[in-house]
Amino acid sequence: MPADAVPFLDTEALRQLAASQPDEPCAACAALKSRGWEALSATFDAGQLRKVATLRRADVEDPTLEEHHPGGTNSWSADAPIAPAFFPYNRCDVWQCTACGRPFLRYTEYGGYYVEERIRPLQAALIA
Repeated sequence: MPADAVPFLDTEALRQLAASQPDEPCAACAALKSRGWEALSATFDAGQLRKVATLRRADVEDPTLEEHHPGGTNSWSADAPIAPAFFPYNRCDVWQCTACGRPFLRYTEYGGYYVEERIRPLQAALIA
């Protein structure tokens, strides 16, 4: 495995990680205050986070762009389910705060005229 490679987490391993870590931010990650997706601010020191795993399946060449919102949520909803088989979670890596271990999901949104790094705290209760 290359030095920058990280392990794949299935849904159960993702739940275990989320349940074993703090849900509230420390001073180092407090700027990441949204409970849903937010753009990773250029002023946030991304060095406060370390990549620990991925939700990207190596055996899936073209992951779906279909989203999972059975309760009428949308991708920006703070209570939207975290569904690893669906977009954008199937393109996420798992990061943790280097100070407190709080877990986050990150992916890069490639829009027509922009590229935006997005981040969301990993909340065990929302994993579908």
